[in-house]
Amino acid sequence: MNSVAPPVSRGGAVEGAAEVVRTYQAWEGSNKFCLGGRLIFGPDVRSVFLSVILIVAPAAIFCVFVARKLMDKFSGHWGTAIMVVFIVFTIYVLVLLLLTSSRDPGIIPRNAQPPEPENYENSLEFVSGQTPRLPRTKDVIVNGAIVKVKYCDTCMLYRPPRCSHCSICDNCVERFDHHCPWVGQCIGLRNYRFFFMFVFSSTLLCLYVHGFCWVYIKKIMDSEKSSIWKAMTNTPASIVLIIYTFLSLWFVGGLSIFHLYLISTNQTTYENFRYQYSRRANPYNKGTVQNFLEIFCTGVPPSKNKFRAKVQRKAETPSHSVSARFIVSNLGNDKRDQEKVSWDERGDGALSTGSNRITLADSDNMMGNRQ
Repeated sequence: MNSVAPPVSRGGAVEGAAEVVRTYQAWEGSNKFCLGGRLIFGPDVRSVFLSVILIVAPAAIFCVFVARKLMDKFSGHWGTAIMVVFIVFTIYVLVLLLLTSSRDPGIIPRNAQPPEPENYENSLEFVSGQTPRLPRTKDVIVNGAIVKVKYCDTCMLYRPPRCSHCSICDNCVERFDHHCPWVGQCIGLRNYRFFFMFVFSSTLLCLYVHGFCWVYIKKIMDSEKSSIWKAMTNTPASIVLIIYTFLSLWFVGGLSIFHLYLISTNQTTYENFRYQYSRRANPYNKGTVQNFLEIFCTGVPPSKNKFRAKVQRKAETPSHSVSARFIVSNLGNDKRDQEKVSWDERGDGALSTGSNRITLADSDNMMGNRQ
């Protein structure tokens, strides 16, 4: 009796068998990966190249038409120092841009299946015309204050405090601040420090260029004994850079001041616009000094994702899959009896959902673990 060989897919693998790939190759978010999953960008990674051009182009003009001329205007090594400091500082800004845009911002891995519903006496109730339901929100306690955490339908998990789902990257991100189009990446727990350093360093770079352009104009005035207007006509590149850096300072300088305020009060951009802590107490505020230490003097927690690990690619499931049968909705009056989960930032916390458990270390402990 002749046997029939199993169908073979285009890649040569037996159809129906699970394909083993790297995690980044089976990634369900909208991210773009480079160097075999070692670098992770947002879907709008092209904007990073625009940001690089906006930095490198004026930097090249400054080096050629201003800094090079200042090397002749200053005696000794002062002119050379102006050029060297500028080049090193520009490279530093570009490195911060890469660190911000190419690292995991704090993505929480998705669950393979939704958690089991709670408060159903440990069993699923199937009523005619209805399906098991999960509560849309849960209450957790942060430093004595009640905070609501939401269920994410896409990631099939209850988001930890300060976590939000980015609609652009399609991921839940810890301590979500915002999605920055200029760096093409979400800003969250693991890259916020580098984002602020990038913005603040860009502000200093603009001030550096702006200031030395005026110094070069003053040197022309002194050497030619001319008016400021005539000196400015002799260096049109300086005028272009002065206008460019002046306009840029309104943007990066304003962002720096705004984020200094957010850091001092331990807020995120998302929380500032949505929750308005000016009207109620901020449970995350530890005082100005401790808030700054939390951002700049603690370790970056390791990524929860191993993008190069080998996994089995998920087979396409029909629309009536198990996850689709769970409807997340408010439970009305029944939700009032829901047990509140204690969340202490100075101890280990957990969000318990039936048999599934999401365990997250507190913010102080997470910051203590270096990548």
